[in-house]
Amino acid sequence: MSDNSTQQGVAGHGAFFQDTNLSANEAEAATAWVRNHVDRRTVDLGERMDDIRDHMWQLEKEGEIIVHRITDDHKAVEVDTLFGWKKRVPTNNLWHHKSCGQCGNIPGYPTSLMWFMNHLGVDYLDETDQTSCTAWNYHGSGIGNVESLAAVFLRNFHQAYVSGKQHGFENGHFFPLVHCGTSFGNYKEIRKYLIESAELREKVKKILGKLGRLVDGKIVIPEEVVHYSEWLHVMRHRIASEMQVVDMSNIRVTVHAACHYYKMVQEDAVYDNTVLGGNRTAVGTSVAQALGAQVIDYSTWYDCCGFGFRHIISEREFTRSFSMNRKIKVAREEAKADVMIGIDTGCITTLDKNQWIGKAHDMNYSMPIIADVQLAALACGADPFKIVQLQWHASPCEDLVEKMGISWDKAKAGFQEYLKQVEQGNVEYLYNPELATNQNINMKAGA
Repeated sequence: MSDNSTQQGVAGHGAFFQDTNLSANEAEAATAWVRNHVDRRTVDLGERMDDIRDHMWQLEKEGEIIVHRITDDHKAVEVDTLFGWKKRVPTNNLWHHKSCGQCGNIPGYPTSLMWFMNHLGVDYLDETDQTSCTAWNYHGSGIGNVESLAAVFLRNFHQAYVSGKQHGFENGHFFPLVHCGTSFGNYKEIRKYLIESAELREKVKKILGKLGRLVDGKIVIPEEVVHYSEWLHVMRHRIASEMQVVDMSNIRVTVHAACHYYKMVQEDAVYDNTVLGGNRTAVGTSVAQALGAQVIDYSTWYDCCGFGFRHIISEREFTRSFSMNRKIKVAREEAKADVMIGIDTGCITTLDKNQWIGKAHDMNYSMPIIADVQLAALACGADPFKIVQLQWHASPCEDLVEKMGISWDKAKAGFQEYLKQVEQGNVEYLYNPELATNQNINMKAGA
């Protein structure tokens, strides 16, 4: 058998990728899902889908799994999902499942979130004992598999379950809050696979047993998979009433909702009748509305940002062309937006970091791209450099900040002075670094 690993296929993906030679009609049918509008106007809500949580409770009743439950201490707020199902979003005692892309590319994203929690008196744990979800590898290269994704999912959520023990609490004290849309979508899919497949549960149980990541011989699955934007959604009115200091009424905002949030396991995405008539997912948009900004629609709202995982690696020019032509250009021309906010690491990175390429084709449609929580932090008086960290963004944010009544030059000068203090060892922390460091408790003994 010949080795095709070094041969070229379509777009350099390898010999196993070959042109399908579809007719125009076949190609149209094959890609029609790209234009699918996942909202209440277009989804058939007549027949109830299967709610995977019903099976999860049954598995726990049968002694197969342990469900990491949301308790009264988590101060959950109930929201509606696409099909009108109830989802509980915990607002307190949270375990931060951070994003590799945020920490590496958009550090003002997680710091803005923690800044809010500090000011609102939310108890949380931002420890170091967490791994990447590895979904980037799975979607981008195809060399991962469901067993490895499931093992990582269960490993991280086991850590969330037992993390309170080193601080004197019982198992389940801290509930996981997922920062990244990719992790969020991946974990929701994996939760379904685990609950539906006894074979998969048995395979990963062997792996987790070797790692000491079982509790009473069982795997731990969270009651809900919760995204940070859902936390921000349920806290938005409190944020606006207690913390907002900037009048946002003259700021034109467009929103890009991440595919991995509301198109992937769509039944779990949050919808709210007070946000866009309940027809589109509420997160992101709801925060801008609560802050009093002008939320402006545009024709390509449903489009992907262009990231796409695999082609960002091998066909990057497609990603750049798509993000510029289908998102940035449209939002600028149609909505005349001051800013586009997103809810996911990959989306914001793609739309933020690729605008420079448009200049090569006389497409000067630059626009600030930041997360919903970053915009909210600015509206609530967070430092544009120390907390929101706009200096990490490739898209220009100066005009947005100035339009909000914040002096960019003054904030920059203050940050430069702060850096001098850091050089002298006078470092400020959002979170106690001693609490962040895992104390290497013995998982087998503590299970």
